[in-house]
Amino acid sequence: MISSDKSLDANQKKDLDEIDQGCQNVLAELQAILDKNSELGSSTGTFGKRLTRAWKRVKWDQEEINGLRNQLSWNINLLNAFNGRLTLDHVVRLVQHQEDQGRQAILDWLAPSGHVAQQSDVLGRRQTGTGQWLLDSPEFKWWTSNTHQTLFCPGIPGAGKTVLTSIVIEELKLKAQHDSSIGVAYLYFDYRRQNERTPENLLATILKQLLQNHNTLPDTVKTFYDNNKNEQLCMSIDALSKAFRSVVGQYSRVFIVVDALDEYCNKYRARFLDVISDLQAMSGTGLNLFATSRFIPEIMKRFENDPLIEIRASEDDVRSYLRGHISRLPIFVQRDTIIQEAIETKIVKVVDGM
Repeated sequence: MISSDKSLDANQKKDLDEIDQGCQNVLAELQAILDKNSELGSSTGTFGKRLTRAWKRVKWDQEEINGLRNQLSWNINLLNAFNGRLTLDHVVRLVQHQEDQGRQAILDWLAPSGHVAQQSDVLGRRQTGTGQWLLDSPEFKWWTSNTHQTLFCPGIPGAGKTVLTSIVIEELKLKAQHDSSIGVAYLYFDYRRQNERTPENLLATILKQLLQNHNTLPDTVKTFYDNNKNEQLCMSIDALSKAFRSVVGQYSRVFIVVDALDEYCNKYRARFLDVISDLQAMSGTGLNLFATSRFIPEIMKRFENDPLIEIRASEDDVRSYLRGHISRLPIFVQRDTIIQEAIETKIVKVVDGM
């Protein structure tokens, strides 16, 4: 039985309409023949009329009837074929749904999914139009145009590093939307959780983000899941690195964005960066790293040979922020542009990059 039209796509509806029209045509032809020979079924009338009806039965066009029979058979075959394709499509969709559920179960086991909500929350704090100076900078454009590169962006506390990181992530995700060969993954560090996230956890989180748009998972991940899905075991760095290489190799470019390295536990930080550097150095990965931090000597030394952009609250960004919040000031300020300008100028001077 054919399912409701609501479950059919445009091509299926078109095919079904054509079959339906063919059946309607046969029925119309059959009705025309019946109308033309309706008197054959009558048993009344004079002997002469009954003789005429008998003669018409003899003269019934057999080829016409055979043609109708062939058309009916043809449409029945088309309908059976259509139902067969429809059933197959439903089976394929069911199998795909089950595979998607299984794939998502593995991804959920691999790492938590809080990164999306975190990005949305941070980006929501952005004042529209701010941060464009970073995206327009020669260093950032160079970083996005080349592979195997690192861009380090230190800044003082309160300079806006985290919000600027969210702007960078959004820019890269926009690129990925227009080019499926680009992969984007990101991490927000938080000193309150610095001891909870081992390098293995972080690499698993990055790997999960890069796998979200892939229909297949690396055998390394699937095998480890099958063997350990009932336990709280994390894949080793070696296993994760192997899986990571196989995934990154399917992208032309991969961007990893890391915010607030200074808020990551000292005992883990160097090890995590070593893993990223090793992966970045491998040919065929096309891996770029963007990282922010406060001015911590050991972190500064780690990136001393990489391009650097200092994160500061630019005057234009501060003014944009203030103008976006003028409505929160007393009404007499909202009505006086001279006072507004004086407030902006004074705050920009006091802020001094924070």
